[in-house]
Amino acid sequence: MPAEPLIIVLIGPGGTGKGTVAERLLDADEALWLSRSWTTRSPREGEAADAYVFVDREEFEAHVQRGGFLEWAEFLGNCYGTPVPQPPEGHDVLLEIELEGAIQVLERRPDAVVILLAPPSEEAQAARLRGRGDPEEHVVKRVAKGREELARGQEIAHHVVVNHEVEQAVAEVLGILDARRQDR
Repeated sequence: MPAEPLIIVLIGPGGTGKGTVAERLLDADEALWLSRSWTTRSPREGEAADAYVFVDREEFEAHVQRGGFLEWAEFLGNCYGTPVPQPPEGHDVLLEIELEGAIQVLERRPDAVVILLAPPSEEAQAARLRGRGDPEEHVVKRVAKGREELARGQEIAHHVVVNHEVEQAVAEVLGILDARRQDR
């Protein structure tokens, strides 16, 4: 019987580079499978069509009622959720989610590995948010919320990786993943 897949949970405030790190992890590790989160928010300008499964609130709530999410939460007026993962055989699962979702995942899967991706500074976080097109009022809210997320994230995370430089952060996460695979 094959081993149950590892669940790697990548958390961190908006603007820490979670999406970029997740993409690079998938490119570097063929045995890693990304679970696409659902959201009720609208796509950002220039955002890839497959960044999320974009749905309206009615469809999202119906999926909640069917027990279709491993975790879900409402964040800044929009719903986000991770479908119950169904990776291909032999693959481990990568979740790129918010803090509240990680707490829910740990309740259902205490063996999940939570990695907190932190920005090198609030200034770098704000610059990344502006760079992806977030309006200034959203940047201010995200940076303020980020302070709380970092403090709470450190309480539940098994590992903290500071994203000074993407390739270095990816290498650190791959090292964590490799060590966890060897432990099972």
